[in-house]
Amino acid sequence: MLTPVLATLVYVLSPDRSRVLMLHRNKRADDIHYGKYNGLGGKVEPGEDVVSGAIREVAEESGLVVTAISLRGTVSWPGFGPHGQDWFGFIFRVDGFTGTPHAGGPEGTLEWVAVADLPTLPMWESDHEWLPMVFDDDPRTFHGVMPYQNGEMVSWRYHRI
Repeated sequence: MLTPVLATLVYVLSPDRSRVLMLHRNKRADDIHYGKYNGLGGKVEPGEDVVSGAIREVAEESGLVVTAISLRGTVSWPGFGPHGQDWFGFIFRVDGFTGTPHAGGPEGTLEWVAVADLPTLPMWESDHEWLPMVFDDDPRTFHGVMPYQNGEMVSWRYHRI
């Protein structure tokens, strides 16, 4: 039976839609994501819906207040966690916000990165499989499964609806 950790990943677009706010995980050497770029987000808290969790995480990790957010897809990551835990992520895009992001927090620094440069950033190799769908103009959401074994992606399959 799948009993995943529920999480959100949020990609905040700049007002001109050319850049995305990324968290460079560069502060804790014991971090499973150390050295990689990632969206904002984290675990959904008990009693919290996923949208509220995504908005909370953006506020906590950047100081921004979300005014427009959309679900772009979901990814199931069986075996992803450091001890083989299963994760299930809700992937969001923020198209509107107020405020100015701070420099980052205990996990890393925040950086505005050109959307066109995302394929060149150090990130989980598997992110390159689904990340383009976060930013494309297709209104359908994607829903995929990406099993991991020993810290490596095994396969990827998805549907768009």
